[in-house]
Amino acid sequence: MRTWRTFLWRGGVGAIFAAVLLPMLAVIWLSFFDQEVVSFPPDGYTLRWYVNAWEKRQFARGFVNSLEVALIASGIGVTLGTAAAYALVRAEFPGKTALSALLLGPLAVPGVVLGTGLYVFFVQIDNAIDFQIVATLPGLIAAHVLLTIPWTVRLVAASLQGLQPAAEEAAANLGARPWTVFRRITLPMMRAGVVAGALFSFIQSFENLELTLLLTGPGRSTLPVEMLNYLEFRVDPTLAAVATVQILLIGALMLITDRFVSLSRVVS
Repeated sequence: MRTWRTFLWRGGVGAIFAAVLLPMLAVIWLSFFDQEVVSFPPDGYTLRWYVNAWEKRQFARGFVNSLEVALIASGIGVTLGTAAAYALVRAEFPGKTALSALLLGPLAVPGVVLGTGLYVFFVQIDNAIDFQIVATLPGLIAAHVLLTIPWTVRLVAASLQGLQPAAEEAAANLGARPWTVFRRITLPMMRAGVVAGALFSFIQSFENLELTLLLTGPGRSTLPVEMLNYLEFRVDPTLAAVATVQILLIGALMLITDRFVSLSRVVS
């Protein structure tokens, strides 16, 4: 009986890993196909689709725009989300439950619905005060901050809930000021949650399509939007090559973050 339980457990875990990894491996495999129209088995393998993607200026422009938006939105979202998570976990005040639901609300709203609502809201602002936000970099960053704050609040709050405030109270009793306690005691203890929140915020912003699609304009399209536009005209392994680069980039970030979080836990 124990052998069968072990077999079923390992089989279930293997099936879950296969469901997650096989689509990515298939995309990576397709990026090396020699033929333009994908068919099995492949006629051969080549790197020309990576060269083709490198020569397409829209992909380079989209990558730079995505990177810029993701970095700025993550920085703002992590800063505000960390402060909000600290207040929600450590403080008691009226409306705490409502504020928590408000901050986590964007996670429950489909991206298309959120993008449509923001588009209508930005258009109304433009009509009211004659200030254009749609199809601008500040407007796109503001929209992406709505994606980065909830992830930061959730992950940082989860890391804080597992920390006892005894060390903070001891530092305060010894005469440390509140900012010193937060900078020297609290922030290092919740570093793992902050780093994880920054990583997931960056990924959510960098890879977002549904929200971004309605808020971009000429010269401000992100990489996912440029990939969708390319798909309207041609279907070849070039998109698989671009997706492979994204997979490798995100995988490298996750490995670096995991290493950083592990070292932070050992040091703390």
